[in-house]
Amino acid sequence: MKRILAAALSIAVVACACGPGAASTSPTAPTAVPTGVAPSLSAAATPSPAASLGTVRLALDWTPNTNHTGFYVAAANGWYDQAGVDFQILPYASTTPEALIAAGQAECGISFQDALTFAAAAGAPVVSVMAILQHTAQEIAVLASSDITRPKELDGRVYAGFGYPNEEPTLRSVIKADGGTGTFKTVTLDTAAYDALYAKRADFVITFAAWEGIEAKERGIDLRTFKFGDYGFPDFYQVVLACDGRWLASHPDLARAFVGATVRGFEFAANDPDRAAALLVAQNPGVFDGNPALPLESQRFLASGGYLRDENGAVGRQTLAEWQGYSGFLFDQGLLAGPDGKPLATAPDYQALFTNDYLP
Repeated sequence: MKRILAAALSIAVVACACGPGAASTSPTAPTAVPTGVAPSLSAAATPSPAASLGTVRLALDWTPNTNHTGFYVAAANGWYDQAGVDFQILPYASTTPEALIAAGQAECGISFQDALTFAAAAGAPVVSVMAILQHTAQEIAVLASSDITRPKELDGRVYAGFGYPNEEPTLRSVIKADGGTGTFKTVTLDTAAYDALYAKRADFVITFAAWEGIEAKERGIDLRTFKFGDYGFPDFYQVVLACDGRWLASHPDLARAFVGATVRGFEFAANDPDRAAALLVAQNPGVFDGNPALPLESQRFLASGGYLRDENGAVGRQTLAEWQGYSGFLFDQGLLAGPDGKPLATAPDYQALFTNDYLP
């Protein structure tokens, strides 16, 4: 999934959307798509709707996938209606969720710890209200048939990347931790990076184990992977639910109702990945026709791997230590820029990047 690495372009877009005159220059708002209901797959009969507290528009970061399952589960079972939330999913577009939130065209969106940190530093009023994936599922991947058996052997090799600013610092950190120098060649190929690896035109990539990793296995491509955390790199929230801080302050009851129903959807996904994947597919006809087994295997991977719950079994909860770790790494590397485009001189307020106040 392309935006698993934070989009560098979002920094410039967000800064523009937050600046003077944003209302007249912001992109046209996407048409909202109300979520449907799949009665035959629902966990129970659809509950009666409550009096509406208001509308929540969710901006997707990519086409529907298992990072989004809890939203579709909650919608299919009527839990947003039951909570009084008029829930709408904005179709994926080229404008990032962080930029849409900053421009007031979405209340919330799918983001990532790095993307949100970049956007907040640039002045976007974005706050993480829920950790969707508690841990990173990113890994360095090489072909199992290659002679590369550990990160330090990536020195002098060719990395197929996506053009995001945190890629090379992350890789250098892992390689150096294993005793290497962290010197390698980068070619920016975007989503073609994976095919470049498989065709042996590149030596390594950063892959998302819950999607591209499973996809490769289904294609009969054997990979050898190195987890960042095995080499001292800080863990981070791979996927988060970001919301407009201004909207949170003015609509606290609606925000709590929305987050509560969403947590319920992801709890369902953690407990029953097979039915959750079926709901995701049913809510998105045609999206997974090219690989119908992928959403099921991906959902099982996330549930069994402990990605959807923290060490105490809670869904959505976040800690300051996690935000300080990885977001602090981004600051230490000089990757965070303020609204003026200049690198931040002082560390951001990591506590302001997230809140648990809207969790049930």
